[in-house]
Amino acid sequence: MGDVVFFNDADFEQYRTLIYNESGINFTASNRSILESRLKERLRDRPGVTVKNYYGSITKDKEEFKNFLDSITTNLTRFFRNQAHFDALEHYVVPELIKIKRGGLTTFKIWSAGCSTGEEPYTIAMLMSEILPPPWKFEIVASDISLKCLMTAKEGFYADTRIAGIPDPYLKKYFNKAEGGYKVKPDLMSKIRFDYHNLKNDSGLRNLDVVFCRNVIIYFDEAAQTTVMSRFWDSMASKSFLFIGHSESLFGMDTKFEFIKTQWATLYRKFT
Repeated sequence: MGDVVFFNDADFEQYRTLIYNESGINFTASNRSILESRLKERLRDRPGVTVKNYYGSITKDKEEFKNFLDSITTNLTRFFRNQAHFDALEHYVVPELIKIKRGGLTTFKIWSAGCSTGEEPYTIAMLMSEILPPPWKFEIVASDISLKCLMTAKEGFYADTRIAGIPDPYLKKYFNKAEGGYKVKPDLMSKIRFDYHNLKNDSGLRNLDVVFCRNVIIYFDEAAQTTVMSRFWDSMASKSFLFIGHSESLFGMDTKFEFIKTQWATLYRKFT
């Protein structure tokens, strides 16, 4: 293959523009090597296909473009990742929402945006199952731009090496032991609807009480970040909460969200 898999500046500009326009993911000179290496992997099994040929393919074939996005998206996650967020959900957000909703609807609507292989929504589902008193219920929509990740999430099987962080009582209660790992029990799985979604587009979701979108907007430039936050605002209920990654911030961004600092973690809220 040799020179076939390496692209020049003009090729890079073509690819990065297409990826940005279609997904909001922003490749710059500093992370060009990631795109280049993923593209090299993609072409390895396509003898005779050049960088230019492949660009033509992904502009015409939507399924192939989705598979290409799968290959360039970094998917690092684990159960109970950043425990402080889940402490804030338990001790601050849920009690606040119960006060707000008292006498009204008794179902919490939650969105795990950029759910990767499912650890985050399953973590949320376990925690909500434990802490919500009757008659309160919850439903979770979990979405990602990676079809491959969503398939793993829907299957709900995690190898022994992937279940670190799950407290033993939760593991026994919400998982069945299987060969080589653990499988999420059907009852917990039924609380989550997994769906393909590109954050660049409107999700169609409305009146959400909690949105988790952690370690996702770091891949977007400021314009795309602002667009995503505007879409979140539109999808959320008048009194609701937003969690983003602990290394992410809306500071300096043109959004209506209010920053709040709790005893456990910082987050944002929509209070209108």
